[in-house]
Amino acid sequence: MIHPNTEIRFVNAQIGYGVFATADIPRGTIVYVKDRLEIELSEKDFNALDECHRALAGKYSYMDENGVRILSWDHAKYVNHRCDCNTMSTGYGFEIAIRNIWKGEEISDEYGLFNIEEEIPLACGCPNCRKALRPDDIERYHGVWDMQIISALDKATDVHQPLMEFMDPDARRRLRAYLCGDEPYTSVLTLKCRRGGIDGHACAEPALSGAVGLRG
Repeated sequence: MIHPNTEIRFVNAQIGYGVFATADIPRGTIVYVKDRLEIELSEKDFNALDECHRALAGKYSYMDENGVRILSWDHAKYVNHRCDCNTMSTGYGFEIAIRNIWKGEEISDEYGLFNIEEEIPLACGCPNCRKALRPDDIERYHGVWDMQIISALDKATDVHQPLMEFMDPDARRRLRAYLCGDEPYTSVLTLKCRRGGIDGHACAEPALSGAVGLRG
C-alpha cells in the first residue's frame, strides 16, 4: 500500500505513468508498506501463468528476499526508478522517504534493491545515473543506502505515519525495537534474495525487463 497523499500521472511517452505526491511528504515518512492485500507469487506460481500474465507480473512486481514476487494491488506498482531516488526500501518491509518530497514531485525508488538477476540498462536521466542495474548493486551500495535510511529513520517518530497501522505486526515490532534502542538496525543486505528461494526454486529471473527508469 502506498501513501495516501499520492496519485498516478502520465510522465511521457517513453516512461508512461508515475506516482506523484499530492501534498508534502517529509523525510522519515513511511511511503509504502507490504500490506495483507499485496499479491504474492512464488516462482512456481509465476511460471504457471500464461505468457501475457507472466509479462505483466514481471513488469509490475518486485522480488523479495525469499524469491517471492510482490505485485501491489494499488498504484504503488507505478513507482519509477531514479538513481537519485527520494524513497528507498528498508530491511523492515517498508519504504521510507529519505528526503523531503514536495507536493507535485514524482515518487521515485531504488530498483537496485529488488533482486535484479542480470544487468538491465537504465534510463532515469538523473545526473548521477549508474547507467545500468546490476545483480551486485546491494553489495556495492548497501553502506550508502543504509546511511540514508538510518538518517530517515531518525525522523520517523517526528512525522505523521498513516501507513503504520497497515504494517506487518512483526515489522512494526522490529522497527519500534530499533527506534527504542532494543535491537540493532536491520541492513538492506537482508533484502538480498537467498539462493534456493522457496518451493525449491532459485531466484532466477529479474522482476523487471528492458531499459528502466520506469514501471509505468
